[in-house]
Amino acid sequence: MHRDVRLVVADVDGTLLTPDKILTTRALAAVRAIIEAGIAFTITSGRPPLGMRTLIDDLQLQHPIAAFNGGLFVHPDLLVIQEHLVPGEAVRAVVDILTKHTLDVWSYTDKEWRVPSRHGAHVDREAWTVKFAPTVTAALPAARDRTIKIVGVTDDQDAMAGAVEEVQQTCSHFVSAARSQPYYLDITHPEANKGQVVEVLSRLLNIPIKQIATIGDMPSDALMFQRSGVSIAMANASAEVQRAATFVTSSNTEEGFAAAMERFVLPGCCRTVLGADTGHR
Repeated sequence: MHRDVRLVVADVDGTLLTPDKILTTRALAAVRAIIEAGIAFTITSGRPPLGMRTLIDDLQLQHPIAAFNGGLFVHPDLLVIQEHLVPGEAVRAVVDILTKHTLDVWSYTDKEWRVPSRHGAHVDREAWTVKFAPTVTAALPAARDRTIKIVGVTDDQDAMAGAVEEVQQTCSHFVSAARSQPYYLDITHPEANKGQVVEVLSRLLNIPIKQIATIGDMPSDALMFQRSGVSIAMANASAEVQRAATFVTSSNTEEGFAAAMERFVLPGCCRTVLGADTGHR
């Protein structure tokens, strides 16, 4: 299989990183081995570009990076290649739905992360993860704002399920909506999703889709599985996400990313895969 792979696109949280947001030595070595083998490597995430800057430096990435699930493509120096703003007519409708279901509403521009409270659910954790602080404002995103992503945040799974269903049923022609974590509902432009990430990277790098390998763990990643020649789900992904992939590797607590690269991508590399129940699905 590795003879056909010319580009690897990796999700970040839950895939490339451990639950503690650590890039392990083995994962870093796997990325470097991929690049040394002449295979392009990049990352895609719901994070803003600033939230991936440390990873970009640590991995020494050379190719376009997809932030905001494809809402913004940047060069490794964070210069913008292209962006998709949330349509103005959708902003109010989405905010109203999230508010009705009692979700906190975060919004992002290309340079700013806005939250209603510095001490709201998951704000501290997110600030630690992305390595920059949010702007606290009571003002909700408006149609005139240059909003690239809106996030609904809650630990109440019933409230989240209701919000997901209503946004997808009433706004699907205006936005793309998918969970990036069990407690995050990411809303972006309809062309800003991880399926489109594969399409855009294929065009930018002149690499056929069938020669692109993708790896991830969340429902948003299943969209890129559908568009890529080889897809790999993490063992910490749901059963539905695993079924959408060509292969399943071990979890992100068991070096699943590195194991997948070693087994399914790297030519002539160690084929030992950590964890059980790994292989074709």
